[in-house]
Amino acid sequence: QVQLVESGGGLVQAGGSLRLSCAASGRTFGTTTMGWFRQTPGKEREFVASIFWSGVTYYEDSVKGRFTISRDNAKNTVYLQMNSLKPEDTAVYYCAVFMKGGLYTTDIRAYGYWGQGTQVTVSS
Repeated sequence: QVQLVESGGGLVQAGGSLRLSCAASGRTFGTTTMGWFRQTPGKEREFVASIFWSGVTYYEDSVKGRFTISRDNAKNTVYLQMNSLKPEDTAVYYCAVFMKGGLYTTDIRAYGYWGQGTQVTVSS
């Protein structure tokens, strides 16, 4: 069983920054690909960023250059540094584990374990 706990969300003004953390337990974190997704009311959960065990990263186009995903395998934690935040970044942010056999880290169906989410609100 895998447990993921997100933290770091909050209220910030447009142009500000937040750093989200996702602490993982219950599996060998160092070889696990991780992803961040976000969801707003009435919309589907959407891909934000992913990071392979090797450190290779992928980003959704709207966050490229503003968000940075990283990981600390010694702490079993993945981070999402969010800079230059915009009101449209407001959402609940979730971290998730990319499952073995999945093809694309942008595909939500390839993820098998999810955290409870952390709210990010960006005011204009």
